[in-house]
Formats: sequence, structure tokens, C-alpha cells
Amino acid sequence: MNKKIRLLLLCTAITLIVLPFTSCKKKAPEGETDPEVGELKGGDALKVPLIAWGADIITIHANGKNSKTVKGSLFDEAGLSIDLFREDDFNRQVDMYLKGDIVFLRGTMGMLNMAIDKLGTSAAAQPVLIFQHSWSAGGDALVVKSGIRSVKDLKGKRIAIQRGGPHVDYMLKLLKDAQVKPTEVSVVWTKDLVGAKGDTPMSKFSGGDMDAAFVIIPDALALTSQGTVGTGAEDSVKGSKILLSTKTADRIISDIYAVRRDYFEKNKEKVKGFVKSLLKAEEQVRDLINKKDSAETKTLLSVSGKLLLDDAGAVEDMRGMYTDANMAGYAGNVRFFSDSNFPRNYRKLASEIQESLMVLGLLGKTSEISFAGWDYNELREGLRYASDVKVTRFDAGKASQVAERLSGSGEALFSFEIIFKPNQNSFPVSQYKQEFDRVIDFASTYGGALITIEGHTDPMGFLRKQKEGSDELVLKKIRQAAKNLSYSRADSARTEIVKYASSKGITLDTSQFNIIGHGIDAPKFSVPQNENEWHQNMRVQFKVLQVEAEEQVFRPLQ
Repeated sequence: MNKKIRLLLLCTAITLIVLPFTSCKKKAPEGETDPEVGELKGGDALKVPLIAWGADIITIHANGKNSKTVKGSLFDEAGLSIDLFREDDFNRQVDMYLKGDIVFLRGTMGMLNMAIDKLGTSAAAQPVLIFQHSWSAGGDALVVKSGIRSVKDLKGKRIAIQRGGPHVDYMLKLLKDAQVKPTEVSVVWTKDLVGAKGDTPMSKFSGGDMDAAFVIIPDALALTSQGTVGTGAEDSVKGSKILLSTKTADRIISDIYAVRRDYFEKNKEKVKGFVKSLLKAEEQVRDLINKKDSAETKTLLSVSGKLLLDDAGAVEDMRGMYTDANMAGYAGNVRFFSDSNFPRNYRKLASEIQESLMVLGLLGKTSEISFAGWDYNELREGLRYASDVKVTRFDAGKASQVAERLSGSGEALFSFEIIFKPNQNSFPVSQYKQEFDRVIDFASTYGGALITIEGHTDPMGFLRKQKEGSDELVLKKIRQAAKNLSYSRADSARTEIVKYASSKGITLDTSQFNIIGHGIDAPKFSVPQNENEWHQNMRVQFKVLQVEAEEQVFRPLQ
């Protein structure tokens, strides 16, 4: 990995470092101003923070490919004068925001929620969400030692993670999805996230007494001999591997802009112009990135490299940085802020994050985070890609082969099953709603994973015929009929899940789901001894499989 790429990923990690836990503070008496919250500063230009992340290329483009607004740019046409500056330290952003030096915050939902106790000390300074930039995908990873094949295997294990860092809510989401309680793992906190000699997750993991660690990608690659299996040479740890990264869990870390309430209430049209400019810029940058060799594209990436990485020559690094983010765009913003059924909308995400932070005592109380309440029909005007386009993310033929291989290896990230009755061929929502909701949440959170739906039938009929001495042709037909039946049942379950999701306004990418009919080849009980074991053999199993290393299968959205 070249130095620029390592710097790029390091900057991304630093971006996510958040405020340490601050206990709840009492608000100032009515009529008095909280001493920590300053009046908004005047000036011709609005100072707007950037962070070292690919989505911020969009903001730079909207400003005319410059740190200061260029005449004729999208921000200029919206009547805005913007002074862009990079501030990766969210703590410093919050201090500037509370003093009134800036009115915008640029961070992630995790960063914002971790700071909410401090940000909520004054009604004037409470943040209002206005825009979703992107979903982070690919910058962080969970590294594990040999013997850990699924997230559930973390139960009883020691996990190194930075206190107050980017991975706390990420870890707790994974544990929740694996139905492992936070109290069932041993969390070992570190002071730092990165550093050659610091108290970091990487140093703890390398020290030998950790089973897992949440680290940034450069450290993950070093620990695992460049993403394979650690050999023990150089910085690697023998037997270690990446269990999953945010390339798989690509709907956990959400990049956003928020604005101070007092500014928003007095300047709604300006803020709306800011948001509409970003929506237009996202579409234009999407087109520019596809024109790889155009002079305008190179200029945008060069300026972005200068502003985000202090290197105007980091054109290809910026291109890679852009593709590491799944841009939300118009359709994504509508889903995130307006669709109450979307499993990863801002309310559900904030609730999930705050619940996770409170579990570990990193948040004093839950708080509602406000949204601007945009009329998206109004914001649609002038946009060319406002409709939600269905995109398949997996090569269906190759995905099927890989799904069968990985499923047989037993290395599913998550798995659970539903039981059906003899001769049952349908799976009504009324009976399986809880399980279907869980599948939809998995599909929405782990967009880079394959999900298998695997049917199993009971072997008793086959075993009886075998005991009776039936010839091989008859036994072969029974075995094949069982495979066909189990496939049909699994396919029926998938159909009902997709139909149920659609009824809630959720569009699932059907290429993410793969049907496998095992028939009688993988019974839970080879020879059932009672009715309970007989029933448990009749099941449909769901598995979430990590396929980010299978480049011929997974096609990340651009």
C-alpha cells in the first residue's frame, strides 16, 4: 500500500474520532445564556467544515472547485458565499460551533450522537439535520484470531476497541445482530486509535491476549498479511483475518451535515439553497467521475486532494476515496429522512446509536435529533436522477456458486432459522413477521454481503425406504425430490420476504439473495429420535455471508 493511500485511510479514521463522554449538564436558568454557547458571528462568507472523506468532493464541486465560492458555481447561484475548510477533529468542530464561529457540523451520525449531551446544553445550538452525504463503506474492519468464524463466536471473547472512537456503535450493532449481549464479551478499551507506540487496538491485538479488535483498514491489512491470513511476519498476527469491514456493513456509518437551530430558523431559505446545491452537485460529480480523463474531472480531484489531503497530486487517491463512499443523492436523502419504513432511516439509526452508547455509559440520556423537514418534491426540481433506480449489486451466476461454497464452509457472519410444519409450502407474514423483519434489517445494513435462504427437509422418508431395501434409482429419486421441495420452500420464503418488504415501501435487491435447496443432505439430526428432532429437521435457514474478497461477485454501487 503506498503512503498516500495509507494517509488517505488514516485521515478517514481520524475523521471519525469523536468527543469523549461528557456527563449531562444542567441547562442555564430561563432567560440566561449558557456560557459555553456564543452568539453567531457575522461576516460575508459562511465557514463550512469538510472532513477527509470522499463525499466531501461534492461540496467542493458545489463551491466551484475552490475553497472560496466561485462566481457561477452552484453555491453562488443559490446566493451563498462559502469558505470551505477541513477540520477532521470533530471535537474542535463542536467547540467552534458552540462559540458561534461556524453554524454547520460535518460528521457522522455516530459522531453527532456521541456529542449530543454537549450540543444540547442550549436550545439555540441544538443541531438540525439537513443533509445525508453518504454511507461510509470500506474504511474500518473487525480483525479476529483463528477460531472465530462468525460474529456470534465473539461471545466470551476479549475485544480491543478505542474508547470514544468510531467503532463503538459499530461493534454494538454487530453484537446485537448476532444476539450477543455486550455483557457477554470483554471489552478492552484503548486510549488511541492509531499510532506506532500508542495504546491502540492494533497494539493490544498484536500483544497476544486479544481475540478481536476494531481497527482502521491499514492496520487490518498489516495484521492479516494484506487481507489474507496473518503469517506472523512483519506486523501480522499468525492466523488473524478480517471477519468483515464496512465494505460489507455498508449501512452503519452515515455521513451528514447539521446546522445550528438559531441559524436555521432565521435562514431557512439559505440552508435550503445549500442542500439543493449539494443534491445537484452529487449528480454532476457522478457524471464527472465517469469521465475519467476529462480535464474538469482531474481539476476537481486535484483541488479535492489539496483541500482534503494537502496534496494536489493525489488525483487517483481522491478517485478511490470517492468510490469508498456510497453517495446518498436525492433518493437516499428521501429514504433517510422521510421514509419511516426504511430500516436505516435517521430516527432508527439515532435510536440504535444512542441505545448502544448508553449500554456502555458513553451517553447520559437519549435525545431526539431534529430534521429540517424539507419538502422533497420542491427539492426535486432541476435534478436528473431523482427517481430511485433499481441496481443489482451481485453477479447472479457467480454469486450462486460462491454462496454454496461459503455456506458449506460454516463461515457465516450471522445465521438463524425458521421451522415449518410437514407439507407446509407457504410462509405467511402473520406467522414469520419477526424473522422477516430481521432478514430485511440484515439486507439493509449489510449491503455488501450475500444472504442465503437454505431449505432443509427431514430424511425419515428416505431412511425408511433405505431400510426397506429400495433400489438405488428409487432412493435417488427421493433424494432429488427432497432437494426440489426444499428449494421450492426456500424460494417461497424469499418471495414472501420481498413482497412483505415491498408492502412497507422497502425495495430489496433480489440479487443479494441466493436460494439453496439442501434436501436431506444436511439434517440437524441424521436419525431423528423423537417428534421434536423430526420437526427441527424441517427448516429454512438464513445466513449472511461476507464476500468482499470475491471481486468477481460483488459490484459496489457507484
